[in-house]
Amino acid sequence: MKMFPWKTSPSRGTKKTAKSTRSWPMIIIYAYFHIVAVQGLYLAFTSAKIWTSLLVVFLYEVGILGITAGVHRLWSHRAYKATWQLRLLLTAFQTIAFQNSVIDWARDHRVHHKYNETDGDPYNARRGFFFSHIGWMFFRKHPDVIAKGRGIDFSDLYADPILFYQKKYYYYIMPIVCFLLPTYLPMYLWNETFTNAFTINILRYILTLNSTLAVNSVAHRWGSKPYDKFLNPSENLSISLLTLGEGWHNYHHAFPWDYRTAELGKFSTNLTSVFIDLMAKIGWAYDLKSASEEMIKKRVMRTGDGSHEIWGWGDKDQPKQEITEAVINHAKDE
Repeated sequence: MKMFPWKTSPSRGTKKTAKSTRSWPMIIIYAYFHIVAVQGLYLAFTSAKIWTSLLVVFLYEVGILGITAGVHRLWSHRAYKATWQLRLLLTAFQTIAFQNSVIDWARDHRVHHKYNETDGDPYNARRGFFFSHIGWMFFRKHPDVIAKGRGIDFSDLYADPILFYQKKYYYYIMPIVCFLLPTYLPMYLWNETFTNAFTINILRYILTLNSTLAVNSVAHRWGSKPYDKFLNPSENLSISLLTLGEGWHNYHHAFPWDYRTAELGKFSTNLTSVFIDLMAKIGWAYDLKSASEEMIKKRVMRTGDGSHEIWGWGDKDQPKQEITEAVINHAKDE
């Protein structure tokens, strides 16, 4: 018996054929979830108690933070480091969101960035909007995803005992924190009905899931590309609002290791960056990596589509031609 069982290596898996085999159980389960979510949306506005709705909003934000600050920025991209206290907290938040274990999520996401929009990308946007949004969950992985994934190092994920045990016991813990407790607590604490508590919690789960998935579908299709016009990922304000800052996707694919995932960080609808900065102030987050102004400027000049924003007159990125050709009425010598 190994003294540290979490030090094991990830499974290499088995080779699959190129045939795209549908997973009908997954299709049926998620069709059911979405139907129940519609009912939950109706009940949230017609019969649910206010505390039930507030709990759902709170759990939505908690789950999103588990995805954004946790499995995405911390574990997928190693954009910063965290003490065991923050790693444990974010693992709990990510489990509430129910989007596979941290190890599985981060594994797929590293492959996604390394082989973006190729057959090696688990949620390849070139296979269509539906596939990149949720369809990829309903098919077996393309053989290239498995083959390319073998060349990426995931040892850091398996070396973390918190992640190791989360993956090992995931399907024991997840149903409790994602479904059972959020349904039971409103019934016990403020006498909510089972139907209201259950359906509105399913609504919360489906909203969390689709908000996350929209980063790979909506933000790969609509928006500006001020940092790299050769990448399909784009800057999308709507997705940033839904995901606490994950919609600045052109920047993120240009600088995937930047903990802010956006040039303007917390000032650009990026509450995840605010959270990470707060954790840094109390010593739970450290080694926060970010691109310098000079790096960003060079990338904008080299590959940007010309849509890079400025805050107004005198911004460091304002073209000199604008300054020299602008009409200034009632000018006063200073």
